[in-house]
Amino acid sequence: MTEDFPQGKMPYEPEPFWRETSQIPSFPPLKIDTEVDVAIVGGGITGITTAYLLTKQGFKVAILEADKLVNGTTGHTTAKVTAQHGLIYDELIQHMGEQKAKLYYEANNDAITFIKQTANELTIQCDFSTEDAIMYAVSDEYEKKIHKEFEAYERLGIHSEFTENIALPIDIKGAIIMKNQGQFHPLHYLKALVDEIVKGGGKIYENTTAIDIDETTKKPTVITRDGHRVASQYTIACSHFPFFDGKGFYFSRLHAERSYILAVRTKLEFPGGMFYSADSPTRSLRYTPMGGEKLVLVSGDGHKTGQGTSTHKHYKALEEFGEKVLGIEEVKYRWSAQDLYTLDKVPYVGPITSSKSNILVATGYRKWGMTNGTAAAILLSDIISNKENPIESLYSPSRFYADPSIKKFLSQNLDVAGHLIEGKLDIADKRVEDIGNDEGSVVIVNGKRAGCYKDKEGNMNLVDTTCTHLGCEVEWNSGDRSWDCPCHGSRFSVTGEVIEGPAKKPLKKVDM
Repeated sequence: MTEDFPQGKMPYEPEPFWRETSQIPSFPPLKIDTEVDVAIVGGGITGITTAYLLTKQGFKVAILEADKLVNGTTGHTTAKVTAQHGLIYDELIQHMGEQKAKLYYEANNDAITFIKQTANELTIQCDFSTEDAIMYAVSDEYEKKIHKEFEAYERLGIHSEFTENIALPIDIKGAIIMKNQGQFHPLHYLKALVDEIVKGGGKIYENTTAIDIDETTKKPTVITRDGHRVASQYTIACSHFPFFDGKGFYFSRLHAERSYILAVRTKLEFPGGMFYSADSPTRSLRYTPMGGEKLVLVSGDGHKTGQGTSTHKHYKALEEFGEKVLGIEEVKYRWSAQDLYTLDKVPYVGPITSSKSNILVATGYRKWGMTNGTAAAILLSDIISNKENPIESLYSPSRFYADPSIKKFLSQNLDVAGHLIEGKLDIADKRVEDIGNDEGSVVIVNGKRAGCYKDKEGNMNLVDTTCTHLGCEVEWNSGDRSWDCPCHGSRFSVTGEVIEGPAKKPLKKVDM
């Protein structure tokens, strides 16, 4: 048997620690047409927090979730609650100005305060702890960048300090410490918010996939895959990739990246704090309590979805890093996460286009969704409640900055075009009989490109590799056993079902 994912110390199946250790309630699918004040599509941190805030104000709210609550990006996070988002503030100052860079920091810092206060008010046992966030450089190139970033911190008044030593056995060139940040168990926190939503009369529907919005009706009406309709004064797309584009061309203004996480028991004691390497490939370390000990999350090794090396190598790279720095007793969990990047690295939150004020969107958190997602929820709630919010123009999806947006727009779409052409020209050199058990690959079937996966018993799944979004060719993701699109980040199961959008339809089945 050929194993597509060599097991070694690692668990065979990817499963986030958060989902394994939480009890999120289940909800039935939508089975009737209904009407509410606000329809929220997406049951992650933004959708749940927005529903919580609006329900408290007396709005009639419904959450529509295509799968299970918090089973997407939120359930696969590292759950750092921090405004230290990599090398971002010097770049924001250069491209948007000091005022907008400061607004970005304040919005995310306010999100930390909101999460902490909400956890205290609702007495949520979510392992929230105040930690310093430490970003370090190991190369001469990134030493210069990290000094410039610290200068940006000082200009923006961010509570921080520069150091040449950290409490880990890593030879560094320098590090920035952002004080008084946080970490928590995101699903324990969000379960409490879900309970409050239900208490407040909010409706939650799982296994309910929204596929379109009917704009010909008096109120925007969400249409589900099963044909049910939800009319509302406001509709919010918090579905990771917007399920409805509304001529906002989000597929051309967003790209998806994956990253990887190992949850490990270590030989050396973890010192506390949240560590992040400025250098590429990134490395991130934090701990979470588990049964009286510290379970350390080793994460990073990001790349564009559907692009790069065999994905199990990313897990292996993290294992080697963790072994070198702390020593690994046991890899308890492994999982991966996907998030979206905007052209200028600031999320798109607000009206989906300038002409559609009652259809809102929230996306593009760049792997910093705990604070950006919470800030987005606060902003969405304020827009619906007609309250002023200073970040509204900063996060507006209709914004456009000549530098770097034009360059990013062109390069991003050239990249998509390149992968579209490359996929069409790529001729598979394997046949079905070449594929071992628990292995997947692109193969040739009846003279055409197809995707083949054989499970551990040798049962075969054959799918058409043409993505149902815009026709790019998907590639095999060995680490998570999925078919991933390199153009816009859609992901499909071994049987072709949609795992992540923007695709709405499954891959076609292929017959021998």
